[in-house]
Amino acid sequence: MKDKVFSVLQRVGRSFMLPIAILPVAGLLLGIGSSFTNATTISTYHLESILGDGTLLNALLIIMSKAGNVIFDNLPLIFAVGVAIGMAKEEKEVSALSALIAFFVMHVSINAVLIVSGKVLADGTAAEGVLDGTIANVCGMQTLQMGVFGGILVGLGVAALHNRFHKIVLPNALSFFGGSRFVPIISTVVYLFVGIGMYFAWPVVQNAIFSLGGLVTGTGYVGTLIFGIVKRALIPFGLHHVFYLPFWQTAVGGTMMVDGQLIQGGQNIFFAQLASPDVVHFSADATRYFSGEFIFMIFGLPGAALAMYRCAKPEKKKAAGGLLLSAALTCMFTGITEPIEFSFLFAAPMLFVVQVILAGAAYMIAHMLNIAVGLTFSGGLLDLFIFGILQGNEKTSWMRIIPVGIIYFFLYYFIFSFLIKKFNLKTPGREDDDEETKLYTKADVNARKAEAKEEAAGTDELSQAIANGLGGKKNITSVDCCATRLRCSVAKSELVNEKMLKATGAVGVIRKGQGVQVIYGPQVAVIKSNLETYLTTAPDVEYHGEDGETVFAGHEEEKTPVVSENGDGSAPESREKKTGRTVYSPFTGTVKPITEAPDPAFAGKAMGDGFLVEPEKGELVAPEDGQVDFVFPTGHALGFHTKDGVEMLFHIGVDTVKLDGKGFKALVKDGDEVKRGDKLIEFDLQYIKENAPSDVCITVFTGMQEGQEIRVTASHADALDEAAELI
Repeated sequence: MKDKVFSVLQRVGRSFMLPIAILPVAGLLLGIGSSFTNATTISTYHLESILGDGTLLNALLIIMSKAGNVIFDNLPLIFAVGVAIGMAKEEKEVSALSALIAFFVMHVSINAVLIVSGKVLADGTAAEGVLDGTIANVCGMQTLQMGVFGGILVGLGVAALHNRFHKIVLPNALSFFGGSRFVPIISTVVYLFVGIGMYFAWPVVQNAIFSLGGLVTGTGYVGTLIFGIVKRALIPFGLHHVFYLPFWQTAVGGTMMVDGQLIQGGQNIFFAQLASPDVVHFSADATRYFSGEFIFMIFGLPGAALAMYRCAKPEKKKAAGGLLLSAALTCMFTGITEPIEFSFLFAAPMLFVVQVILAGAAYMIAHMLNIAVGLTFSGGLLDLFIFGILQGNEKTSWMRIIPVGIIYFFLYYFIFSFLIKKFNLKTPGREDDDEETKLYTKADVNARKAEAKEEAAGTDELSQAIANGLGGKKNITSVDCCATRLRCSVAKSELVNEKMLKATGAVGVIRKGQGVQVIYGPQVAVIKSNLETYLTTAPDVEYHGEDGETVFAGHEEEKTPVVSENGDGSAPESREKKTGRTVYSPFTGTVKPITEAPDPAFAGKAMGDGFLVEPEKGELVAPEDGQVDFVFPTGHALGFHTKDGVEMLFHIGVDTVKLDGKGFKALVKDGDEVKRGDKLIEFDLQYIKENAPSDVCITVFTGMQEGQEIRVTASHADALDEAAELI
C-alpha cells in the first residue's frame, strides 16, 4: 500500500511538470515586456525615443507582456489539461480533450448554481454580502475562486476516468460510444455533478486552505526554513513539485490585494506585482518560497563541485573535472541541480543531508534580508537577470544575494572537502579503480524499474497478430480508426498479410498504396487502443512470417450449419439462404452493382455482396417482413434480417458517419419487428449531397454463404420493386 501511494504521488508530481514547463516562457515574456514598458525604467535610462509610447518596440513589448500574462491568468485550465495528459497511461490526447470539456462543464455548473442561489446576479457581478475573492471570472464564467486546485481536481479526476474506461466495451447497440469515445461522455456527466458538489464543498475547503496559509505565514522565518528543508529533502523522491506547488499557486502561500484584485499564491503575487506599475518593492513574504534558491544554485553548489574536483584522485581528476564543470555551469545558468545533487546523493548521502540543511537556511536568509527576486522554474542566472537585475535593486534587493552567495560558496567548499576526506566518500573521481567516473541522474535510478516492468509485462496476442499482419512494428507508420475500420499506414505494403488480419476477426482488408483499412466493426476503437499499447513495447522489426492460421476467441469464422432431418425427412426451419431468391429494393432510384460503389470497402465486397441505389427519395423502407438488428447511433446505417434469415446492412451515403446524425431521422429502434413497406429511416438528400462524398445508398448481404452472389436485375426501382436476385 505504501509503495502504491508513493508511486501515485510520483506520477502526480511528474504530471505537474508539463504545465510548469510553460511558466519560464510566460515569465520571460511578462518580465521583459513589463520591464521595458515601465515608465520609470524608460525615463531612468532615457529610452523614450526607442521604447516610448507609439514606438514599434513599445507595441511589441506590450504584446509580449499580454501574451505572458494570459498564461498566468489561465493556469487552472492549463493545469487541468496538462495533469490529465501527464496522468493518462495511453491515448493522452483523449484525456486532454476530456479534461478541457470537464473543466468547462464543472465551472459552468458552479456558475449556474451561484446564479440560482442569488450569489451571482444576472449582470455577472457578485451579490452584496459575498466575500471578496471567493468568486472569480474563469474563462468568461463567474465561478468559485478555485485557482489551480480546480484545474488539478479536473486533471486528476479525468485521468482516473480515462484510465478506467478508455477500453470499455459497450453492448452492440451502443458500441460506437465505446472505447476512448466514452471518456469525454463520462467526464461530462461526472463533472456536471462535481460542479454542483463544489458549490457546497469548496467554501469549506477554501476556509481550510486560508487557515493553513495563515499558519505557514504566521510562523515567519522558521516556517520559511521548514519549507526550504522539506522541499530539498523531497528532491530524490521526485515529490517536490507536489509539495511546493500549493505555496506557489494557491492561498497556502498567502494572499494579497494587487491593483484591486485578490491574488493567491507566492508566484502569482510576484507576477501580479511585476505587471503593476505602482509597486515600490516586491513582497518578500511572497517570494520567500523561491528567492533563496539563487544563493545555493548560483554560488553554493558550484562550491560543492569545486570541492569534489579538488578531492578527486590525480588520475581521475581530468575526467571528473570535465563532468563537474558542466554540471556546475548547468546549475548556475539554469538552476537545474540534478547533475550535481545526484552525483553525491547515492555515493555519499551524508553530503545530501548537508545540502538540504544549507539550502533550507538559504530560503530563510533571503526572507530575512527582504530579498524579493522572482523566478519561473529555478533559481539560475537567467531568472536572476530578468526578475532581479532588470527590475532594479530598489524593488528586489538582488544585490544582497552576492555577499551571501560568496559566503555560501566557501561554506559548501570547506564542508564538502572536509567530509569527503574525513570519511573517504566516493564522490566523482574518487571511485574504485575499476569503476567509471560519471554523474548519476534519475534515469539511472529508474532504469532498473523500467526493465523489471518490461519483463513482467504480458503479451497481447491479438494485438501482436494484428501488428504481424501489418508487417511488424517497424512497418507500421501510423495507427488510427474511424467508426468501423482500423486505418493504418505502412512503409511497405507488400508485407501486409490479409489472411493473418482476417484471422484476427476482420471482415475485410482494403489496401490502397501505403494505406491499409482493416474492417472490424464498432469495436474497433478498443482494438486500436490495445494495438497502440502493444506497439509501445513491441520489438521494432519487420515481420515476414507465414500466413496466419490462428483464429482468436470471439472471432471465429462462421461455419456452414449442419442440418439434421426431421422425422418426415424434411430439414428443420433454419436461416439458410435460398438460391434464386428475389431481392426487393429498400430505396427508390437508379440501381447499380455494388462494385460501382465510390467506397472501396463496399466496392471490394469486404463486408459482402449487394447493390447500390442512387436515391431519388429520402426514405429507407423495410423490403420484407423482418426485424431490426441495430440502428447506428448516427442514423446513417441499419442492420436487418428477414423472416427467413436473410441478413442485410443498409448504408446511406459514403462517410456519412462524420455527419454525426445530421440529416438523418431513425423511425425504429434495435429489436423492432417491422412489416414490408414500413419506414425505417428518413434522410435529407440535399444535405447529404452537400456535406458527404456521395449520397448512394448501399444494401449489403452480410451473411452470404460461399458461392452465393447478388445479380442486379433492374436499372431503376421504386421502393419494394424487384431490384436484384440472390443466386
